[in-house]
Amino acid sequence: MAQDIFLTHLLTCLDELHQRVCTAEGEWTIKGFIDTEHNIYPMSVDTKVLSKVIELIAFPIFARFAEEQHYNLVVAPAQNYYPDLSFVSKTDVRECYAVDIKTTYRTHTDKSGDVRVNGMTLGTFGGYFRIRHRPVNSTFAYKQYRKHYVLGIVYDRVDGVDERLQYDLANLSNIPSVARNFIFFLQEKYRIASDIPGSGNTKNIGSTRSLDRLIQGSGVFSKLGIPVFDDYWMNYRTRSMAQAEGFESPPYTNLREYQSMKRQGLQILEIPFDELESDIDSNE
Repeated sequence: MAQDIFLTHLLTCLDELHQRVCTAEGEWTIKGFIDTEHNIYPMSVDTKVLSKVIELIAFPIFARFAEEQHYNLVVAPAQNYYPDLSFVSKTDVRECYAVDIKTTYRTHTDKSGDVRVNGMTLGTFGGYFRIRHRPVNSTFAYKQYRKHYVLGIVYDRVDGVDERLQYDLANLSNIPSVARNFIFFLQEKYRIASDIPGSGNTKNIGSTRSLDRLIQGSGVFSKLGIPVFDDYWMNYRTRSMAQAEGFESPPYTNLREYQSMKRQGLQILEIPFDELESDIDSNE
């Protein structure tokens, strides 16, 4: 397998990011928000808030990386645009990489000893994912990106933090952190994707909920490859999507059903192309 030079270089940023996010004791370095009167309001444990703050910490690190590696760094123009960061080579615009920043937290350890997480949503399986030749709520067209990466952050939530309290600078050390025990990883999106959607009723690709699989990039599509991942999710239908198209139910809801569907009609592949008849050839 050819070495992924971009990934190798980008991985060097993770140590600095970890140092900026975590104290030596593993606590989150961010304690809260400060106003002009020097009042400090504790951070929320809400994953969206935490994710956005970490994005702001990461931006200067990646901006310097882009400059050193001769990329233009393009930040998503709107909150709901894909991806969070685009790296475009200054010498070859075809060398373009997507990096999406995602966070999740540990939930429990299962019976086999595997640490489980709440999961991540890895972007829509509609919109730009299916309409790939032009931007659709995305910085660039999906097919313009050479590869699609996820910078993942996993942490433990700290229970019992009272967000109603107010502190001043003199009590900074007394403000509890709402998160700790951070782990950072960088993987191509398909390698950590699940074959079921993310939580809620949004049309988003879900991630594996195994911490080991996230870190190792060994999700269910990792051995199947990008073509299978793309075909699976480009043709995936929720029940409401299938019914809107006139079907009683989706054609498949997991990889086993997808395989069964693909096996149907395989005998046509055994017929030489030149022997296939089609009414498109008819002059009538």
